Amino acid sequence: MIDAILERINPPRDRDVLRDILMSAAGLAGDGLDRLDLKITSAALREMRAAYRAFAPYHDTPKVTIFGSARTLPDDPSYGQARDLAALLASEGWMVVTGAGPGIMAAGLEGAGREHAFGVNIRLPFEQAANPFIAGDEKLISMKYFFTRKLMLMKESKGFVSLPGGFGTLDETMELLTLVQTGKASPAPIVLLDEPGGSYWHGFVRFLLDEVAPRGLIDEDDVELFLVTDDVTVAVDELLRFVRNFRSLRWVDNVLVLRMERAPSDDGIEALQAEFGSIATDGRIWRTDPLPAEVRSKDSLDLARIALRYNGFAPGRLRRLIDVLNTY
Repeated sequence: MIDAILERINPPRDRDVLRDILMSAAGLAGDGLDRLDLKITSAALREMRAAYRAFAPYHDTPKVTIFGSARTLPDDPSYGQARDLAALLASEGWMVVTGAGPGIMAAGLEGAGREHAFGVNIRLPFEQAANPFIAGDEKLISMKYFFTRKLMLMKESKGFVSLPGGFGTLDETMELLTLVQTGKASPAPIVLLDEPGGSYWHGFVRFLLDEVAPRGLIDEDDVELFLVTDDVTVAVDELLRFVRNFRSLRWVDNVLVLRMERAPSDDGIEALQAEFGSIATDGRIWRTDPLPAEVRSKDSLDLARIALRYNGFAPGRLRRLIDVLNTY
């Protein structure tokens, strides 16, 4: 019956994945789940579909997600920081994604301007309405669940900026760091932006270095996954620099392939191997043509490549390797 449904829909591609989705949906009918479980599943899938459709026309446009407090007032220095940061990135052709509510979320979309703005709102019991800078726009998405909202705030963006905030901001920032640290998300520029002269994020780093790292719960190198600054221009440069040469990475079996516009020279490869060979299981870093799996999927075949058998346990040093590649 599912195959018959697919024949009638006649999807142009990825029929195998769509079949799995329909099989999972059909399986729910026989699992004896209660109505609430089914409603959660239905709402999550419906919201994800709506978000995918909204983002699809802008897939190739670089995006930054800005996190921060809904309670920040327009006369707060952090509001001005977020607005100015968004304006600068919009002038560079980036789009700005925020949670669509008030405070820092409004500041980001105000600075970006409606043309460069995406809002991913959350429906709360006390009804958080979309801010006026995105209300009524086709790029405004409304979510019932925080987990689907966080997926869309993180999945589509190439860079992230967190300003001071409460539990929600800390939750989003920590989940982002967890995803990058564990390799569940690709390396990305993450900026923790304080107000001028502020200490909010410096206090966060002190906690990590004084309480978390000494217990062996993170590595000290993990603080290389983000940049702390109170300077908007430094924050913008961190985001732009990350995509100056580096484009993407992909695992092919046990080999990590890093793709870029310009490959290192022979001397450059030797330097990379000397500095970063320890994060490879065999100590080697090499240039390569697209691997067979990449060729079969026609995956960025025009880009230059280096490869290594990454040990998976040095996200901070992998991030520094990407920073070096961006100097070529």
